[in-house]
Amino acid sequence: MSAVPRVLGRGSWAEARRIADVLRKETIGGALLLVGTLIALIWANSPWAHHYTTMTAFTVGPHALHLDLSLATWAADGLLAIFFFVAGLELKREFVAGDLRDPRRAAVPVAAAVGGVLVPALLYTLTNWGGAVEGWAIPTATDIAFALAVLAVVGRSLPTAMRTFLLTLAVVDDLLAIVIIAVFYTAHLSILPLLAAMVPLGLFAALVQRRVRSWWLLLPLAFATWALVHASGVHATVAGVLLGFVVPVLRSQGSGTGPGLAEHFEHRFRPISAGVAVPVFALMSAGVAIGGPAGLRAVVTDPIAVGIMLGLILGKPIGILLATWLTARFTRAELDTGLAWIDVAGLALLSGVGFTVSLLIGELAFGTGSGADDRVKVAVLLGSLIAAGLAAVVLRARNRTYRRLHDAEQVDRDHDDIPDVYQS
Repeated sequence: MSAVPRVLGRGSWAEARRIADVLRKETIGGALLLVGTLIALIWANSPWAHHYTTMTAFTVGPHALHLDLSLATWAADGLLAIFFFVAGLELKREFVAGDLRDPRRAAVPVAAAVGGVLVPALLYTLTNWGGAVEGWAIPTATDIAFALAVLAVVGRSLPTAMRTFLLTLAVVDDLLAIVIIAVFYTAHLSILPLLAAMVPLGLFAALVQRRVRSWWLLLPLAFATWALVHASGVHATVAGVLLGFVVPVLRSQGSGTGPGLAEHFEHRFRPISAGVAVPVFALMSAGVAIGGPAGLRAVVTDPIAVGIMLGLILGKPIGILLATWLTARFTRAELDTGLAWIDVAGLALLSGVGFTVSLLIGELAFGTGSGADDRVKVAVLLGSLIAAGLAAVVLRARNRTYRRLHDAEQVDRDHDDIPDVYQS
């Protein structure tokens, strides 16, 4: 009898591992993000919309620790900290052992990311000059999960250099978004909790530097860091990035081969981020009552919404292409030999898919539940959808081109393998 629970336990564990492997696929993460968004939109525009509002406003958490937060706030401040922890791990890995380690190789996508932040912010500011300029950062962010999912779906034959360029651009984009949130969207800073957060963060860093993986030691320290950063007034997602940054990338000497601790944690937490944190955040944040055709017309004529859509649809590709050309033209940095300029144009359009971080910055800029917040959500959704559609047209055309080239090369290789006696 005792063997049955053990067999069931092994079966359940194997099933959990299979589910985690599925969630690590970029297309699955993007699909779940889309599902969460669609559910929120349909629910918020249905006869049961009041239930959606009640759910997102439901408060839970210990009042004594000032963590009696709404479910929507838990999703934005808590679950997204997991997303940013994984982003921090990826950033650290890219800087230490990835493409960002070589300055000359990283210069072009890094410059592209900077241009992709500056031009959308400028377009939004010009559109809202004298008005709601506090939303300038909303169209500056690229959603890694969505963008990579679109690229994986429409570009199965595209060269790996395109994914590397987009990933590096999006990673630097995330870093810039983190800095923007910390610097420009921290309304009230309490120094004491922020300094106190350094204690559990330091202990966490000391343990991971010793390659400690015990969750019962690390998780309480991570939660304490998050809670204290939240109490300081700095957005709590910054805690996720700080925790990711202190995890070592390289293995310690004498520890053999295999992945480093950052790669190990990224492998473990990516399914939670892609399968739970981001989709639930979308479910809690994307629900907005559009109000039918009249509501859409009101949104697309609103300066806030227009500024966001201009930033995502035009600002992102213009900024990325301009910065890429200037860097390649006036510095020693060169565009990857595996990329053509039309490929960069497709990736630049795809970078206009701003979702997770754009919605978060919108809530920080205008507050949750405000009229401006609703317009932000609709504008981000429409702008991201249009940007994805335009990018898909370009990338699918490039995918067909690369597939024909690949097929032609395969025919040539097969021809070369035929002995001369048969060719003659």
